[in-house]
Amino acid sequence: MIQATQDRKGMYIRHDNDLYRIVSTEHVTPGKGRGMVQAKIRHVKSGSIMDHRFRSGDRVERVVLDQTEMEYLYQDGDTYYFMNGETFEQIGLSAETLGDAVPYLLPNIKLQVEFWDGQPIGINPPLNVEMKIVETEPGIKGATASSVSKPATMETGLVVQVPPFINEGDVIKGDTATGAYVERVSK
Repeated sequence: MIQATQDRKGMYIRHDNDLYRIVSTEHVTPGKGRGMVQAKIRHVKSGSIMDHRFRSGDRVERVVLDQTEMEYLYQDGDTYYFMNGETFEQIGLSAETLGDAVPYLLPNIKLQVEFWDGQPIGINPPLNVEMKIVETEPGIKGATASSVSKPATMETGLVVQVPPFINEGDVIKGDTATGAYVERVSK
């Protein structure tokens, strides 16, 4: 059991005797009264999302899932296929199940696939992913990192805000938790 204030995006919890994944959390402190955590949680079996407000003193049961390292292979329609490197067993997960991890799936990337009662229910992508920029405005020579940014489209279709010195063809590191630019890896 953990306090509701320790809830984080991506965690699994047991709520009303069902398994839920936390989609987002926001800590709210009203002017009067105690703080609370406003959370969006996704029911693992049905996929439905609901809003739930936890009081700051509430305790929730955190569920730890079995994880297996697997390699992303390919996409076929709305299904993404992964392979266990030891047993060569392949599994398919729908885009709906994967949620906002889909734009970070690059061929041959290794990640953790999460299992509950022997069934795959989601993935845990690496913290940072290196992706190539396929479209952005031309870079400005001599520009340094500043608060100014421009949109850049990655090879997976993900759009990330990047500094002005980044060009098409550059490889950048992106944060999978926030979707933010981390650093340029190479030109």
